[in-house]
Amino acid sequence: MKVLKILVVDDHALVREGLRQVLKGLDEQVEVLEAAHCVGAFEIAAQHCDLDLVLLDYHLPDMNGLDALTIFSEKHPELPIVMLSGSVNPQIARKVMQRGASGFITKASLSSKLLSILSRVLAGEVYLPTELLSAGSLPCEPEADAAPLLTSRQEEVLYLLLEGRSNKEISQLLQLSDETTKNHVTGVLRAFGVQNRVQAVLAAAQLGYVKTSPSV
Repeated sequence: MKVLKILVVDDHALVREGLRQVLKGLDEQVEVLEAAHCVGAFEIAAQHCDLDLVLLDYHLPDMNGLDALTIFSEKHPELPIVMLSGSVNPQIARKVMQRGASGFITKASLSSKLLSILSRVLAGEVYLPTELLSAGSLPCEPEADAAPLLTSRQEEVLYLLLEGRSNKEISQLLQLSDETTKNHVTGVLRAFGVQNRVQAVLAAAQLGYVKTSPSV
């Protein structure tokens, strides 16, 4: 059985210990690694290429969460990052999601909500705070007011991205090879003029796309 490996980055020892206990609710085999600052977190990530997820505090002594998220994304582009913040700040949440985080949650949230979000992220989904999908609250703007031109297959892929489906799930649902699915996802990103799946989902939502596909 594969051990679920999660890195918790927070400068408060009590917070790290509390999260360690909460994360046991995800899986009996969970292994929690800890770092008190970003430099230590980057070192641990480099040493553990099998990390499944990073739970990253926004306010850290050596670097803010946005800069840390950027470095993680550059060095480990496939590693999901969930940002943890002590304050409820929509502007911070928007910036975090724009930088490519897989989720954003505040420390005021219940542990059950944290576990639910992390389970979804580990399953390949992106957790978007509800308020970010409301009009005027999206973290990225499409390059044009009109919807981009997509092929019928790209539209199917986009709807599944909106549902939070991973590439593997999209391949299975549409009966495509992994490489073909990857090419379609890349085509969707290019059509929206964005850099990652999160930005594509947010841009699509702003243009009126919804999470339920009529053709899948």
